[in-house]
Amino acid sequence: MKFGILVFPGSNCDRDVAYITRDILKQPTRMVWHQDTDIDDIDVVVVPGGFSYGDYLRCGAIARFSPVMQQVIEHSQKGKFVIGICNGFQVLTEVGLLPGALARNENLHFICDRSPLSVESHHLPWTQGYKPGEIINLPIAHGEGRFYADADTLAAIENNGQVVFRYHGENPNGSLNNIAGICNVAGNVLGMMPHPERAGDKIVGNTDGLKLFQGLLQTVALV
Repeated sequence: MKFGILVFPGSNCDRDVAYITRDILKQPTRMVWHQDTDIDDIDVVVVPGGFSYGDYLRCGAIARFSPVMQQVIEHSQKGKFVIGICNGFQVLTEVGLLPGALARNENLHFICDRSPLSVESHHLPWTQGYKPGEIINLPIAHGEGRFYADADTLAAIENNGQVVFRYHGENPNGSLNNIAGICNVAGNVLGMMPHPERAGDKIVGNTDGLKLFQGLLQTVALV
């Protein structure tokens, strides 16, 4: 399985993801510059965390217009995998691949911490390595991570089983329904504010995020 990690001006978690996919999981990995429009060789597109274009407008609002994003849309329409982490989640909502939006944290402060999450949908390729209802711990680092959607959209997300992760216990940013991560209806596009790539190596004392990437590899092995 080949991973393609997008790199925008201001990305700062791209190499963290590459360390997991390339060095831990030993999978082919290509860093994809945001102006690159050839991603046909990629199986999994990763839109990483950071501050694309400095977040000078609205998080993800400028990155959505990068040339590569049209290719990412087409990639997802083919049923291929896309994951947006933190700023990447914001980009995916801005470009319309995921519903809702990410607003300023409820307390208006940047949060850098670890947060317990409940795994809500374990049947997806992303989460098949987790047990139903498993509680995991992942780092969070964001200032605009409060998930918001209008009442009808929120109801559809819940009814369609699109909630993948919820904050367990304390809600750190005020997200509606404690939502920390969602997928599209097809399940091949995932967006999440917590950072699984920062919890994928025993050296950091936490490998709860590694199962997410391993789940994808398991999917390929079964095909």
